[in-house]
Amino acid sequence: MYTTLISTTQLQALIGSGKPFMVFDCTFDLMQPASGQQLYLQAHIPGAVYANLDTALSAPHGAPSSDGSVIATDAGRPASGGRHPLPSREAFATWLSSVGFSNDMQAVVYDRNGANYCGRLWWMLKWAGHDAVAALDGGLQAWQAAGGPVATGEEAAHFQSNFAFGTPLRRLVSAEEVLKDLGRPAQTLIDARAPARFRGETEPLDPVAGHIPGALNRPFAQNIGADGLFKPADQLRQEFETLLAGRDPASVVHHCGSGVSAIPNVLGMEIAGLGQSALFAGSWSEWCSDPSRPFAKG
Repeated sequence: MYTTLISTTQLQALIGSGKPFMVFDCTFDLMQPASGQQLYLQAHIPGAVYANLDTALSAPHGAPSSDGSVIATDAGRPASGGRHPLPSREAFATWLSSVGFSNDMQAVVYDRNGANYCGRLWWMLKWAGHDAVAALDGGLQAWQAAGGPVATGEEAAHFQSNFAFGTPLRRLVSAEEVLKDLGRPAQTLIDARAPARFRGETEPLDPVAGHIPGALNRPFAQNIGADGLFKPADQLRQEFETLLAGRDPASVVHHCGSGVSAIPNVLGMEIAGLGQSALFAGSWSEWCSDPSRPFAKG
């Protein structure tokens, strides 16, 4: 079972092993949302299912009923706020079942974006109680460089399965919980956005510039080496320990702009052997939506 990363060689062996598995292509572009699926149609690992960040891995911003109110059922209520609210675990399980993913399968997720978007599905499957999920190290670029075949166009439809979510294997933190522990040793915030956004010098996506007070900054791309692969575990450990400067790794709560690009930091810490850390999925986009919450610049 692969639970963090899987190499191209290991994926090739898995494909020929006869064991049940499913590959997901999570390629996306925040500025051009339609381009991810277009790239998937141009080239993807044979058999891969396309997982769209906006429609499969995010919930609608409230599901209006016929009278204009918001549906209050657990299945219809997003599990987080922000620009990319998490769907409920019930809704996520429904989508997994619709594409034929079942509980006995190994999941392999990849993108063309330095694990920025496939990390979302990696984390969501853990959150749904499914541990057998790994990110393809180096993404589609590494697969093609290793001589792996690609397919074009749509894949044949999968049979409906019956995926059942279980006990969450990763911790989801709300804005209220972040606010409650703000400034306390029990919580160490790590923000994965680019330094200029973290400092509040620019903000292309959200209405307020800045960051949550006390947060540390580690842009998600720092987990990836010049070869396009995750950095070695020892190097990641040294970098995170330097950033934490004695703080307890178990106290870490990761976030970013909308809970997506924070995941490479979550994954990086696990590869480094620093254990599991929490995710504030609503992230800065949810935090700054309430003017009563404090923020900092610089």
